Amino acid sequence: MNHFEEALSEEKQQELLEKYDPEAGTRKLKGIIKWIVFIGLVAFSLFHVYTGIFGMLTAQLQRSVHLGFALALIFLLFPASKKNLGKKHKVAWYDLILAALSIIVGSYWPVMIDELVSRTGNLTTLDFYVGLGAILLVLEATRRAVGLPITIIAVVFILYALYGPYMPGFIAHRGVSLDRLVQTMFFTTEGILGTPLGVSSTFIFLFLLFGSFLIKTGVGEYFNDLSIAVAGRSVGGPAKVAVFSSALQGTISGSSVANVVTSGAFTIPMMKNLGYKKEFAGAVEAASSTGGQIMPPIMGAAAFLMVEFIGGGITYWDIAKAAAIPAVLYFAGIWIMTHFEAKRIGLRGLTKEEMPSLKMVLSKLYLLIPIIAIIILMMSGMSVIRAALWSIVITVVVSALKKETRVGFRGIIDALADGARSALGVAAATAAAGIIVGVVTKTGLGLKMANGLLDLSGGLLLPTLFLTMIASLILGMGSPTTANYVITSTIAAPAIILLGVPDLSAHLFVFYFGIIADITPPVALAAMAAAAISGGEPFRTGVESSKLAISAFIIPYMFVLSPELLMIDTTWTYLIWVCFTAFIGMIAISAGVIGFWMRNLTWYERILAFGSGLALIYPEKISDIVGLVIFFGLLALQYLYKRNSAANKQQISG
Repeated sequence: MNHFEEALSEEKQQELLEKYDPEAGTRKLKGIIKWIVFIGLVAFSLFHVYTGIFGMLTAQLQRSVHLGFALALIFLLFPASKKNLGKKHKVAWYDLILAALSIIVGSYWPVMIDELVSRTGNLTTLDFYVGLGAILLVLEATRRAVGLPITIIAVVFILYALYGPYMPGFIAHRGVSLDRLVQTMFFTTEGILGTPLGVSSTFIFLFLLFGSFLIKTGVGEYFNDLSIAVAGRSVGGPAKVAVFSSALQGTISGSSVANVVTSGAFTIPMMKNLGYKKEFAGAVEAASSTGGQIMPPIMGAAAFLMVEFIGGGITYWDIAKAAAIPAVLYFAGIWIMTHFEAKRIGLRGLTKEEMPSLKMVLSKLYLLIPIIAIIILMMSGMSVIRAALWSIVITVVVSALKKETRVGFRGIIDALADGARSALGVAAATAAAGIIVGVVTKTGLGLKMANGLLDLSGGLLLPTLFLTMIASLILGMGSPTTANYVITSTIAAPAIILLGVPDLSAHLFVFYFGIIADITPPVALAAMAAAAISGGEPFRTGVESSKLAISAFIIPYMFVLSPELLMIDTTWTYLIWVCFTAFIGMIAISAGVIGFWMRNLTWYERILAFGSGLALIYPEKISDIVGLVIFFGLLALQYLYKRNSAANKQQISG
């Protein structure tokens, strides 16, 4: 089809992934070591499938085995330096040693569990060196598979624990000895083997495996075709295709950069061909792909952590349900802005010849059955683990309906390996996050920082929210969302909660800004990847991405101030009204940002439009009335201008 003629090759996509996504920079092994690693990846997946079916092991056993698998495979797959990627088929001798040490560390709890339980709190010399080795291995594996920023943060927290008495001001503490630190990090469930790794070794792994099976059916490519069929013919169609496709891709991808590269390889060339500027085309894809992690029902890995961190009987479905309205508003905002931009510069949609066959698209609708199934299963109250397992089975069964989507035995084995590979970075990130949580717990830093934030903000909610937003954006620059959420939820979220904000609102607030960091300059990894595809200037692409994602900077404040947007303590009639006014508000905000509605807006009309949008999104009666009056006043002006303009043209032609 014509719209795929300039799509990036698979080689170019892989090159971009390796450049902007640390988790993609793996060796391409050959010979016996290739098969050893492949078998290890399959075994890693089978371990989680087995424990998912027959019951999880005790916390230390489940998590240590998960950690041992992940560390060993990371050292075999990820070279010590990207410079060594030229030797992708070779494994350095020191990496073989590190992989062997990882297996020893991972098997230490299963082998020594009786002794470790019997002498809780009393470390032997061997215990100490194994625990110290575990810390060092986790740090190095995280640096390779996730990136340097989160590794540096973890090291800083370790130094903070060891040198507490020398710290300035209110963050000073008595200090933690190296022995006690090692014990906390590896011989309790408050460090490396803590909640973050526990979630990685249960919920997250099986959902990533589900996504891997979906990809094997070709559902990723089908998302592109379905999006084109839905939105391709409309004004500025390719940009809307990017929005719709990226929202769908978010259901199977936990990485903003991976989402940009896979869907952007098709949508960005389409947008450029139609007439969108390079920076705008890249920005649409970057903003849409980043939003994929906040789109229920299958959100980013951090959403699973949220279940454990909030507690109180909250379920994953509760979080997905609460995130639904903000996510729809986010994508609605980007969709509307692309529409206004297309109208402003006079862009068309795709021609009939550029569109995929509608018959072909409809014939593959069955590929969406597994995604619909997992929603129904979770709504029915089934556990997340069982829902993921059954969805994998349903995916395999559904794929068998047609030959071109059939997974087959080899496809199943490959999906098991790919699922395990995609989980390596998450395992490393959550292990490193466990180090941070362990230090926060051991030193009481969380309460110190919460009180410090409140003192700095004068105990006022809006300044506290603003400082928390800045902290989340800074921590998210180059750090994975998972680790970013763990840090901000243990340090920053408590300050918001102390001011009376519901736990769910506070945690979703830091979650949102941790994700949006991927498109916020100066780092903006997702925007950088999109710029590499579009050929646009990277920083300008990041700025355009932030403008398109303006709703993501506004909505979190709104659902903290009015939890009704998260469906907390509200009625259906009021919820419908809130959704209606919020959607109208997004139209006004989009017009204000783009500077076009039915015509180009003046500077004061843009300010009025933006202000009315804010008033409408904020769910209060007075703000809704004010917002609606301004909105319909501006709409009337637009309509009158359009009618007068048409009449003038008719007189001139007459």
